[in-house]
Amino acid sequence: MSLDDRLSEVTDRVAAAAARSGRSADELTIIPVTKFHPASLVRELYGLGVRDVAENRHQEAREKAIELADLIDLRWHFVGQLQGNKARQVRSYARVIQSVDRATLIDALASHDALTSIFLQVNLTDDPARGGVSPDQLDTLTEHALRAPGIRLEGLMAVAPLGADPRAAFARVRELSERIRLVAPAATSISAGMSADFEEAIAEGATHLRIGTAITGNRPTGG
Repeated sequence: MSLDDRLSEVTDRVAAAAARSGRSADELTIIPVTKFHPASLVRELYGLGVRDVAENRHQEAREKAIELADLIDLRWHFVGQLQGNKARQVRSYARVIQSVDRATLIDALASHDALTSIFLQVNLTDDPARGGVSPDQLDTLTEHALRAPGIRLEGLMAVAPLGADPRAAFARVRELSERIRLVAPAATSISAGMSADFEEAIAEGATHLRIGTAITGNRPTGG
């Protein structure tokens, strides 16, 4: 199956899942995750109409962003765990950083001269190594983001725990999203759902879908 065919198939499935939930596909942003794939694949996606792509490793993302700098309306999303000392470098090419999970990272991204859109990543497990802020610390982090200069809080990002019911996990994200909107009314976005569970995420209100292999195909070995 070609890249065009895979993208079309996912787009059709997204539209069908949205319709089942009484939603419009226009509410949803499909973000192909292109890690380990060459910049040429991103350029091909761009030619197919894609304007949002995601990477989770800074060095790889930066190299692709440089190579594809002529695609001026391509929006890079950074979705990997981010070290504070790399924050400003990532901010230089990524329009959206979806994996913000601590106050010190918000401070590193803050600026009086530039605007960065962020999602707060929520950890739905008991394992801190999974990345994300614990739900009981989310309100405090939300308030910190709202006070930071040059930070636009878009909403929440989460990954369904391995082996868990994704629908239940995403229902929890929806609840947390509703909670933070009490203090951050503009933070209406939910980034949830990947290749194996994006339909469940749509049913629970996801607005941004991070989809890898279902669109890009199997990743090249060695990455």
